Parts: sequence; structure tokens; C-alpha cells
Amino acid sequence: MTEPVPSADPAPGQWDEETLAFAIRVFQHARDGDAETLRGLLEQGLPAEMSNDKGDSLLMLASYHGHAEVVRLLLAHGADPARVNDRGQTPLAGAAFKGFPDVVTLLLDHGAAVDGSGPDGRTALMTAAMFNRVEMVAMLLARGADPAVVDARGVTALKAAEAMGAVEAAARLGG
Repeated sequence: MTEPVPSADPAPGQWDEETLAFAIRVFQHARDGDAETLRGLLEQGLPAEMSNDKGDSLLMLASYHGHAEVVRLLLAHGADPARVNDRGQTPLAGAAFKGFPDVVTLLLDHGAAVDGSGPDGRTALMTAAMFNRVEMVAMLLARGADPAVVDARGVTALKAAEAMGAVEAAARLGG
């Protein structure tokens, strides 16, 4: 049975203990991939764009933890695939960093910009390259990622891979 969604929309920092405990459970459902519980909550009116104190949306948490079913559910309920968290990270970059091709595909198919980034300009391709996620690099390139894009420091995906010693990713990027 799904727990009821609190109806109040308090200002940040004004939640009572019960509402705060509920929110903590909701974010844990996204991390754990509990699609059934989240589906029930979303059908009761839980906002798909709900985010925690770090700016991590439910979609960011589900993407980062590789829960494709929850990602699909949240996108169907209007979650924004391009929304960045407080650290300037996108759900696409989180999924690419962790190496979840099914989640990357879902996000791209639902409007995530393949070269999207936060204020630092770091794209999912750069993130994948830095951490030698060669499969992700290949997938993002196949979906149109531009290896010539530079971040706020003027670094390309190739330069990021080289700086991190990601030899295979650098080779895939032409280095």
C-alpha cells in the first residue's frame, strides 16, 4: 500500500518532522529503484520534479543509480531530463559516469541534450571520457555528442581523458 502524499507545500526549512521523514523515504525509493511505490506516489500527486537539499531530483538519483524503470516512470510524469543539481550535474552525466547505457538511452530519447551541461560546461561525454567509460563515450558520440565542445576551463573530452589517464577513452576520442 502506498503512503499518502502530504498536501502541504511548506517553504524550504519549514517542514515538520513527519513531512521531512516522508521526503527522505521518497528519495530513498528513487535511489533503490522502487518503481511500484513511486508510481503510486506520483499518481497521488507527488511532483516528479521533487528535489533534495543538494538539488538532486528524483530523476537524478534514479539515473545515477541505474534504475531505468524509475527513470522511465519519472520522465512519463514530466521530470526534466536536463535539470542540473546544485553541483551543475545532469542526470545524463550521472548515468554516463556510472556506465548505465539503458538510462543514457532513455534520457536522450526523452529530450536530454547530448551536449547539455551545467554552469561549468562539463558534458556527459567529458565525464565519461574522464572516467574511461569507453562504452559510454562510443554511445554518446553515436548519439551526436560533439568532442570539440569545451568546458568553462577550455577543456575538451579528449583533454579531460588525457588528464585523468583514461587511455582507452582518449584513444576512442582520437588521442
